[in-house]
Amino acid sequence: MANFKGHALPGSFFLIVGLWWSVKYPWKYFHQKRKSSRQHQYERLEIIEAAIRTLFSVIGILAEQFVPDGPHLHLYHENHWVKLMNWQHSTMYLFFGVSGLVDMLTYLVTHVPLGVDRLVMAMAVFVEGFLFYYHVHNRPPLDQHIHSFLLFALFGGCVSIFLEVIFRDNIVLELFRTSLVILQGTWFWQIGFVLFPPFGTPEWDQNDEANLMFITMCFSWHYLAALCIVAVNYSLVHCFLTRMRRRGGGEIIGIQKLKSDHTYQTALLNGSDEE
Repeated sequence: MANFKGHALPGSFFLIVGLWWSVKYPWKYFHQKRKSSRQHQYERLEIIEAAIRTLFSVIGILAEQFVPDGPHLHLYHENHWVKLMNWQHSTMYLFFGVSGLVDMLTYLVTHVPLGVDRLVMAMAVFVEGFLFYYHVHNRPPLDQHIHSFLLFALFGGCVSIFLEVIFRDNIVLELFRTSLVILQGTWFWQIGFVLFPPFGTPEWDQNDEANLMFITMCFSWHYLAALCIVAVNYSLVHCFLTRMRRRGGGEIIGIQKLKSDHTYQTALLNGSDEE
């Protein structure tokens, strides 16, 4: 992660998952309100999603381990530790990979308790926050400051996901978690742009207090953008399902009207025959 691409990769993973959740959870919520019988479809969707998240984690581990200057699975060599920064990032990906596997087992194996998937996900987010808390010691002030904001999103997400163990399928908790995941994704990209400016742009002054103040505001703007994305996708899903329901309802009403007209005409014909 000690470069721009190393921050863009996890940022992209979190963004993809967060954007998907911002569509999936409203879709599921509105169908549940209508008592729609789509349980098996949702279970298949959850399994596919968990498999993709596990794949993302494997890609992250391989990227951290087998980049040209990576540790290549060597933890200790010739009386010194090898690339512990890469090992920390690999550990983060490892826990998210375990979370994806547990998610799949929850829907594939009947005797796995339903809340275990959320509990393991909460543990994965906690481990990520735990690693980042001890990740930036002895670094310049701006580096420490910009990384520390991730802790708010991570520990907030950890508490929210743990509550989902008890209050499962709670749309408020699910959307709150989604907003924090999107925030993580955009903030990883922001860290990459600030600490490792691409395209030859000037580097930021790591000791300038004005930069620290701006980054603090910037984090708030990122979260506002994440909330807007969740709200917009929620509204779009609602509008789409409402339009589809109206089209379906119109067809049903039309069919019922045709049936009633046909019944009325048949009754008239039968009455005339009797006369």
